[in-house]
Amino acid sequence: MKYLVWLLKAAIFFTLFAFALNNQQEAVVNFFFGTAWRAPLVLVVLAAFAAGLAVGALGMVPRWWKHRAEARRAHAAAAAQSAEVRTPPSSSPHGL
Repeated sequence: MKYLVWLLKAAIFFTLFAFALNNQQEAVVNFFFGTAWRAPLVLVVLAAFAAGLAVGALGMVPRWWKHRAEARRAHAAAAAQSAEVRTPPSSSPHGL
């Protein structure tokens, strides 16, 4: 299984390496107000991919915080409930 994972990683690496070698021509990205960015096409694609990852991760942060808070509350409630179960019963005044 370990060799299969390494083989998969090597295949992905060589595929991306071949993609980078085949896309070395210059690309121009035009922004607002006449500004432009000239870079190899593979860098433009990589930058767009990284920007998409960043925007997607930032979009998930509020929901992630909400789920963490809910999990924290559920954990505290479960701990309180188990503490109630573990408390020994009070001794009766008659010694029974």
